[in-house]
This record gives sequence, structure tokens and C-alpha cells, in this order.
Amino acid sequence: MLAHERISAAIRAVNDDGRTALVPFITAGYPEPGAFINTLTAIAEVGDVVEIGIPFSDPMADGMTIQRSSFVALQKGVSLKWIFDELDNAGGTIDAPLVMMSYLNPLLAFGFDRLAERALATGVCGFIVPDLPFEESNELRAALDQQGLGLIQLVTPATPNGRLKKLCAASRGFVYAVTITGITGGDTGLPDDLANYLDRVVAASALPVCAGFGIREAGDVTNVGKHADGAIVGSALVEVLEQNGDPAAYLMSLRK
Repeated sequence: MLAHERISAAIRAVNDDGRTALVPFITAGYPEPGAFINTLTAIAEVGDVVEIGIPFSDPMADGMTIQRSSFVALQKGVSLKWIFDELDNAGGTIDAPLVMMSYLNPLLAFGFDRLAERALATGVCGFIVPDLPFEESNELRAALDQQGLGLIQLVTPATPNGRLKKLCAASRGFVYAVTITGITGGDTGLPDDLANYLDRVVAASALPVCAGFGIREAGDVTNVGKHADGAIVGSALVEVLEQNGDPAAYLMSLRK
């Protein structure tokens, strides 16, 4: 099984059990770098796929919560190399497939071929790169393909049907359905026309579809699960960590 196929398989296995897959997001090394692997392990025991955010100085798609977490992690010396080293030290003890969410600059600086090799060796199965347009993604996609890794595509409610089909066909692992046209961490809740939008994405995709942005409560996961395969929980989980709460207990509460 290729690495990106592990992502799809994990989501489908949960769906086969009658549940909505849970995809938690954390900013690597936040709030304390020394607790990163313990936090990741605890979250991976509840989450079905785990998204690791690579701290970046200008996270344009993220709201204030994740911006703050990125700033703190960078101030404390967290880098892409550091994250890979920490995953190396964990020795493959994390069972859930890992996905990295990163803006393009850190990946470019690391080098695409080296990135793909280290990702595969440390259990990372795919990447989400929100500031990389599809038309400019060939070089990164080729490097990831060499190692069986996936480049996960994002779609939004504003994505036209023709482009939606193209992005779904190019995606690997799952399709990331952004629920709103905005940034993460808003308090506006899920949009009223969510069902029609998610149904449209699912109809266009042969892969599982996971919805993210605005998911904070068990009811949100339930609503998403009626029309998609998984729910991505980011800012709300980072807020739990910010307040020294129990991330695993919070994620368990979303399953009720």
C-alpha cells in the first residue's frame, strides 16, 4: 500500500464502522516543543488521520488562533527539520497516518526530493499546501509521487464544477473541502448551504472528502458526517492546547 493510500484506507475503515472520520490539526511544537510527541501520540489515539501544521511566519489561510500558535512555535525554534527529527525519535510509535500542512516556502527551502524522502521515513503520508496553486504544483507533486506520498487538494464553495473535478482527480489521500470562503478559526459556524456543497464535492470525487474550517462541536461533526467522510478540527483543538486542556478528551467529546 502506498503511503497516500493509507490515508484513504484509514478514513474508509472508520466510515465502514458507521462513523465520521476525525482529522485533528495541531501546530507542531505548540505550546511546548518538548511535549510535541506526547501531544501528537495522545491525539493520534483518538484521531483517524492527524494533520501536523508546520509553523510559518505568514499563515495566510489561518485565523488568529493558528497564527498565534505558529508565532510561538517559531519563537521556540520549531522548524521542519526539527519536526522530522522528533518524528524519527518517536520510532514509528504513532499508528495514525500523518499529514503535514505547510505553506510552500518551508518546503522549498528544505528541498522537494529530500522532503519526500524524510516524510516517508517518518510516517508522513501526504501534504496540504494551501498557497500552492494547482497549476504550479507539478514539481512538488512529482517528488511526492516518487515516494508514494500524496498532495491533498483543497476545494471551496466558490470552486467551479469543471475545476472541482480536476482538483478531485489530482488529489491523493482525501479531498479537503473548505466549508467557507475565508480563514480558519471563525465563529460564524457552518454555512446554511453546507449540505449541497459537500454533496457536490462528494459526487466529483473518487476519494474520501473531509470538511474543514468552522468545526468546533460534536453537532458540527454530525452535520458534516451526513454529507462527507471526515471532519477536520483545527483552531478549536489548538485553543484547547492554548488553555492547557486535554486534547484527547476534547476530541472524544466530538464523537458523542
